[in-house]
Amino acid sequence: MLDIGCGKGRHAMALAEKGFDVTGIDLSPYMINQAMPLATDHLELFVHAMRLPFRINYYHYAFNFFTSFGYFRTLREHEDAIRTMSSALLPDGTLLIDYLNVHYVESHLVYRDKKQVGDVEFWLTRWMDENYFYKKIEIEDESIEEPLVFNERVCKFSLGDFTDMLAFQGMQVEEVYGDYQLGRYDLYTSPRMMIRAKKARR
Repeated sequence: MLDIGCGKGRHAMALAEKGFDVTGIDLSPYMINQAMPLATDHLELFVHAMRLPFRINYYHYAFNFFTSFGYFRTLREHEDAIRTMSSALLPDGTLLIDYLNVHYVESHLVYRDKKQVGDVEFWLTRWMDENYFYKKIEIEDESIEEPLVFNERVCKFSLGDFTDMLAFQGMQVEEVYGDYQLGRYDLYTSPRMMIRAKKARR
């Protein structure tokens, strides 16, 4: 199994504990260093960009969880990432992509809120245009003179967009779920868009 964008390895570890052989890859050296203590005979971890190929025709299953996709600058880069997901799978291999549901987020967007973690305040500002959702994160802490500011942007990819990108890489969408309980996907009421696709036999 390949966990693409594994972060600190939470899901990769859970799968490895069930006896599966799991590989986790993530672009961030910091995240992989945090995950390294979890490594076992069933779990290996690598710093690797998902836009670049990784182990061709190797895995039975690949996962991309919690919208860890959609942040690249160009469509070509997103297509390269889908190519990595497909090429890493054996024929008949299964891919699960967990993405936000654009239509649900558009109607439920919280434009401004605050989160408190200990003495640290996180101010979150969100907005959108025709093609992207945006988020600005401002971190206020008494230990720093000026707030830290980070900006994120994620593409408004629809189910049709994913179907096209996957098909171009030899993947067929088999099922779409609308939440983490694997409920039926509804275009307007489902909070998530979880796509299960299979790689074609050669």
